[in-house]
This record gives sequence, structure tokens and C-alpha cells, in this order.
Amino acid sequence: MHIAFVASDIDVAQQARRELAKRYGETPIAEAELIVALGGDGFMLRTLHAYHTLEVPVYGMKLGSVGFLMNMHHVDDLPARIARAHTAELHPLEMTTFSADGDKREAIAFNEVSLLRQSNQAAHLEVRLNNAVKLPNLICDGLMVATPAGSTAYNLSAHGPILPLDANVLALTAISPFRPRRWRGAILPHRTRVGLRILDPGKRPVSATADFHEVRDVREVIVAQAEGRGVRLLFDPEHNLEQRILDEQFAVE
Repeated sequence: MHIAFVASDIDVAQQARRELAKRYGETPIAEAELIVALGGDGFMLRTLHAYHTLEVPVYGMKLGSVGFLMNMHHVDDLPARIARAHTAELHPLEMTTFSADGDKREAIAFNEVSLLRQSNQAAHLEVRLNNAVKLPNLICDGLMVATPAGSTAYNLSAHGPILPLDANVLALTAISPFRPRRWRGAILPHRTRVGLRILDPGKRPVSATADFHEVRDVREVIVAQAEGRGVRLLFDPEHNLEQRILDEQFAVE
């Protein structure tokens, strides 16, 4: 198999990349049948953003501070590990933003799209689902739409639900909601088109972020599942992503 190795900037990841390339050989990214990513979850996200159009599977090894999307780092038996790995397919979100001057920008997110207030003033948001207004005015610090893979990240820290990987749903999670006081979010069918309009953007500016791509001073944001942009992650059987997401619902630490 033709393998390309990519690594984060930290020394231990770069050293691991050199060792693996020496042992198994290395193929240029454009010719690879598989990408091995060395680092943490943040580096894995950047790898997916950079190379998802190549449509080759990605196998991660944990050499960073967080590794929910990664396998354990071992140099030995890499071809055998890849041969018995389980595949998890991730479907990203597509974020489309509009500014006051009509500027339109697009970005994708494998974890979540989040809106956050930019000032000390709470954000006022109109929430639409498939063009139907569901919340005329949500007053909050922010709001996010999370994928199942991203439901254990920022979404979980904001008290959003953990979603099974194959559930075909998205989490709509409020960040510090004030009004409506008892609204804490919703679970949406994965094909839902979420429209978010910023109310009083001059006084209450809002930024929108797709994973790590931020757009400031947005006036409207549309979020929908990106069609035809799925990526395949490979996991050792003992680190199956579906099982790890399920186990997170019973974590008591």
C-alpha cells in the first residue's frame, strides 16, 4: 500500500514520522492510497480539511494532548493494523456566511459550526429550520450545530447531547442561553438546513466558526450537511470510534 505520512509540528510527532517513513517507505500525498496522521485531534481535523478532496482513508496515531480521533502510537506492524482496522465515515457540515456588505463565505466543519458573541452584549439570534422560524429570538452567548463525531468535543462541554456515530442526526446546542430560559437545544435530522439570522448585529456582533475557520461580524449563517464530502477514518478494533462515543455517555470521571 502506498502510504503518505503527515505530522504535527511537535518534535515527538516529527520524529515518529521520520521513523515510520524509514521503515515503511513514503509516498507523496497526491499518489497515496492512505494517509497516516501523527498528532492530536486538532491536527487530525486540519488533516481532514487539507486532504478530504483526495478521497483516501486516514489512519491517525496519537502523539498530541488529545486523541479521541486517533489510535495508539506503535511503530510495529502498521500494515497489519491497517488491514484489520474498522472504518468510520464522517460527514461534514457546510457553513455559508453573509456579512452586511453582501460578502459570502463558505467553509466546512467536521466537528461543529459555532456562533459566538463578539462583545459583552449577549447575542440575539433568529433560528430557522428548513426556512421555518422555530425561535424568533434566542438570547445567548452562542449556538452551535455539531456532528456526531463532534458531539463529544465543544458540544459536550456546552452540555449538548452525545450522538451515536450512525444516528443520522445533528445536535443544535445553545451556549449559555438566557431566553427562552428553559430551552437547551434540539436534536435534528441530519438533512436539516439550519438558518441563523443575527438580530441587532451593530450593537450585538457575532462571529461564526467552522471548526477553526472563523468569520467575524456575520449577519446570517446557513448550516447544512455537505453533500458528497464524506471522509473515512480507520480505527483499530480496540479503539472503535462508535464504541468510544457510546462509552462517553457513561463516563463518570
